[in-house]
Amino acid sequence: MTPDPLPPEKTGPEIQRDVQCLMGRCLIRIQQYEQLLKAVLAHHEIAGTVETLQAQPTLRAEKLSGQPLGNLVKQMFESFVVPEGFERDLLPEDKTPTDRASFAHSFRVTMRPEDWAQTETAVKDLVSARNELVHHFLSRFDLWEEQGCMDAMAHLQELYMRIDAHYQALRAWIVGMENARQAAASFMQSEVFRDLLVNGINPDGSFEWRDTGIVLALREEVRALAGEDWVAFDIVKARMLERHADQTPQKYRCSSWQQVLTESCEFDLTYRRDSDTAPKEAWVRLRPLRSSRKVPGRRATP
Repeated sequence: MTPDPLPPEKTGPEIQRDVQCLMGRCLIRIQQYEQLLKAVLAHHEIAGTVETLQAQPTLRAEKLSGQPLGNLVKQMFESFVVPEGFERDLLPEDKTPTDRASFAHSFRVTMRPEDWAQTETAVKDLVSARNELVHHFLSRFDLWEEQGCMDAMAHLQELYMRIDAHYQALRAWIVGMENARQAAASFMQSEVFRDLLVNGINPDGSFEWRDTGIVLALREEVRALAGEDWVAFDIVKARMLERHADQTPQKYRCSSWQQVLTESCEFDLTYRRDSDTAPKEAWVRLRPLRSSRKVPGRRATP
């Protein structure tokens, strides 16, 4: 875009005021860009135990508040704007508590590596232009001469368009992030999410037995009743019906409790009778939890 021609009647202080207005417009836009970037970096990743999630954006915003634009841009291209294939483990196994529920959510802009590199270079050039504007503008343009003012105005008009293009791109990314956040919030209120979080059932209907709500509840009740010893399953089942009524075999595509015990591979099951004429009764005990099993519980698929 060709800069607006300088009206010939403007001279001296009037031209200088125009330069000042254009410079102020650039500085305001770059500060708006910084504010948006800080908001993105404070909210685009959330990970940790459930009780820590709500405070994370505020704490991160406080940490980012005093950082210069160069540091913010560096962080943006490390975790928010990333090349295709980027991976980042937000809940590393060695740092994630196993006795509390943990959750991770992230929003990223992914690009082909060549596009990512080009975008990074363009934004870093913007940082350099911002630094030159703040620290070296007067040494570059002689604002006591009319031609120097005209050159400064042309430069500032071009610079504003560059800044605004980056601002609008970042704003569009934020709109996308907000749409994703709303979609995630809607999903978290759905029965599908509850099944995933509470019952260990994936959206496609598959599950790992050891992570299901019914197995976790059964382990809890067996341990409470008998520790590592045997207990009559009728007693366990009565506790399940009383305390975990929503955990039914049918939820996990089983026709009976015995099928759950057998297919999960999480319990030892045997049958006993008090006398030769008495009916057999099911007895159950826990199998030890192991971080790695040679024969894992079977993965159930639709």
